[in-house]
Amino acid sequence: MNKLIILISESYQEMVNKVTWPSLNSLQSSSVLVLIASLIFALFIGLIDLGFENVMSLFYETF
Repeated sequence: MNKLIILISESYQEMVNKVTWPSLNSLQSSSVLVLIASLIFALFIGLIDLGFENVMSLFYETF
């Protein structure tokens, strides 16, 4: 049990004193970048899926 308390205490000290946290502006710009990239990726995958759906439906209609 003592080892667990030491682990938690050392983890807390490291998070408070040694970790460099990003500024609010940096965090917001990174979040916007991730959101835009995710939307572009989702649209790209959606277009590929739509294309495959059309190709497969044409293929199945011929047989």
